[in-house]
Amino acid sequence: MNDAVAIFGTGGFAREVACILHDQGRGDRIVAFHEPDAVYEARDLLGVPVQPQSAFDPSKHHAIVGIGNPATRQKVVRELPAETVFETLIHPTVVMSEWVEVGTGSIICAGCVLTCQISIGEHCHINLNTTVGHDCTFGAFCTVAPGTNISGSCEFGTRVDVGTQASFRQSVRVCDDAVIGMGTVVVKDIVEAGTYVGVPAKKVGS
Repeated sequence: MNDAVAIFGTGGFAREVACILHDQGRGDRIVAFHEPDAVYEARDLLGVPVQPQSAFDPSKHHAIVGIGNPATRQKVVRELPAETVFETLIHPTVVMSEWVEVGTGSIICAGCVLTCQISIGEHCHINLNTTVGHDCTFGAFCTVAPGTNISGSCEFGTRVDVGTQASFRQSVRVCDDAVIGMGTVVVKDIVEAGTYVGVPAKKVGS
């Protein structure tokens, strides 16, 4: 197995994943972008060929899933062969202590700051310029959009989707499958799946 990488997804975040690899000095190791066979269209993206998902060979390439939507990302991960090796990506500019655990397949983008005793589950995305305080935990397949500020001791369930510049008071808990709108301020626990917006956060949809 070499360090050649296939990126799953062809949208904006998949291209940002390619940027991280370039910033790591590994841009020349990107072998393909993959998209579902049902929508596959032969073309190049950032000078790299787009291929159908079925063309992926896990014996030759590692995989990175660059899909922002948590449920879609989970679906793709489950569809890939059991022997697939998923890469974990951390941008060189990330400030992170040695007391941070990052799960397999997770991606931490440029400018993020993570302090101590933080646990990030598998296949999470922590996007640009996000700050995460002490003792936070993230379940698998969380997405945190750019500029989010998370105070200490917060707990996020599985597939939580956080919008740009949301803020979280210390020690709040967010249940599985909650969607937090951009600019939302979360000051108390969110215990029911749904969409939350506003200051303070209020539920607006299931």
